[in-house]
Amino acid sequence: MEHHRHGANLGSHLGSNLRSVLGSYFHGVRLQSHRWAAREPDWVIGALAGFGAGGIVMVIELAFAAAFGTDPWRTPRLVAAMVLGSPVLQVGGYSLEVVVAALSVHYLLGTFFGLVLAALMAPFRLDSSVVMAVVSGAVFGLLLYLFNFYVITSVLPWFAEMRGWVTVLGHVEFGVMAGLIYRVLERRR
Repeated sequence: MEHHRHGANLGSHLGSNLRSVLGSYFHGVRLQSHRWAAREPDWVIGALAGFGAGGIVMVIELAFAAAFGTDPWRTPRLVAAMVLGSPVLQVGGYSLEVVVAALSVHYLLGTFFGLVLAALMAPFRLDSSVVMAVVSGAVFGLLLYLFNFYVITSVLPWFAEMRGWVTVLGHVEFGVMAGLIYRVLERRR
């Protein structure tokens, strides 16, 4: 009987110590709910985040093309075809008109998707930590890939050729970078 009473006391003592340690640990950590709250995103920073993330993705895409020995002008032609029409896909190589059109579309879409991400991050407080910004950005990028290459391809079928792991990684990277840029710039204001 005495042994049983000591065991109960030990369990009670360990439980109170654990609560004390956890209480001390979480005392300095601000836990936030990620439920919707009426919180306005910073639209300028959202636009800058999308623009910046789009630039980073473009540089990495060019590096991949150089590393794998593929035509670095194919992706710009696919993007430029959105405004110049499909005839630009029949030719290869560099074209100033194609590059200007591709850059314009690329940065407009990057800016727009940065705004969409900001509109999701702010009311759900997904910018409350670096981890939340990275995870929400990655999920956003993956959903963006699925939308672009399995929905939009019904209207712009030439984009189907870009389906694959490199494009998935590029979209996830876009989301991660846009989320991080948004969080960092927003916190500095």
